[in-house]
Amino acid sequence: MNRIASYRAGGADRYGVVTDEGITDLTDVAEYPDLHAVVEADALGSILDVADGRPVDFAVDEVEFLIPLARPNRIICVGVNFPDRNAEYKDGSQQPKHMSLFPRFPSSFTGHGQPLVRPPENHTLDYEGEVAVVIGKGGRRIAAEDAYDHICALTLCNEGTIRDWVRHAKFNVTQGKNWDNSGSIGPWLVPFTDPAQLDEAHLVTRVNGEVRQDDHLKNMMFPVREEIAYISTFTTLQPGDIIITGTPTGAGARFDPPKYLVPGDVVEVEVEGIGTLRNTVVDE
Repeated sequence: MNRIASYRAGGADRYGVVTDEGITDLTDVAEYPDLHAVVEADALGSILDVADGRPVDFAVDEVEFLIPLARPNRIICVGVNFPDRNAEYKDGSQQPKHMSLFPRFPSSFTGHGQPLVRPPENHTLDYEGEVAVVIGKGGRRIAAEDAYDHICALTLCNEGTIRDWVRHAKFNVTQGKNWDNSGSIGPWLVPFTDPAQLDEAHLVTRVNGEVRQDDHLKNMMFPVREEIAYISTFTTLQPGDIIITGTPTGAGARFDPPKYLVPGDVVEVEVEGIGTLRNTVVDE
């Protein structure tokens, strides 16, 4: 499995290829300044070639993982995208005709191995394990059957949410979804080369080792192909844009009583073939 990560080492932001032996740094040997520039240039494959045969520069535990793309133009999240998740709302609604969407800002995410931050204003910090797709080829009004041609990589997301703040207004959830460092993306990008990477993806979220979410992306009400087609109808997607595809049932808010995250918790989001995104929780 090819894994390409952004990280901080020696006080500088860098990127490289992660192997079982460690990290081969490419910051000073490839022609691109960061991983975002690699994606914009459609060069994930070429930098893997650059890394081939080069020595390891860092051990994995020597670096601080960052979100893979530091400056995406858009991060668009798809909400309530599994049938059981829709049923959790207990409002009697059938599958909606159109998907629910909302934006997130890059500052609301931290990297793999970094803590999620619970703010003092509200302690209803919740987890949502998801697969995120990275757009490599931009476009407008992309047909669903062509959508996979526009994906360059996959990664994972814990779409952390301050639940009480998504209820502050009638029609939006933006303020509950964008607290600084409340969610995470990573650990790395895995190049998208086979439809099975999405069509057969099995997503599991654990809190302190307990499985809380367990589902397959094939069960989503709005598959990734439809997400890209729908979103690109109203906005032109660009290389480096991120679509966070939806979370299964089992978020903490839906337990009775709710199981919100507290300092010291460890949250893991795992998909075989992509990896495991792991974060602890701290108070701000």
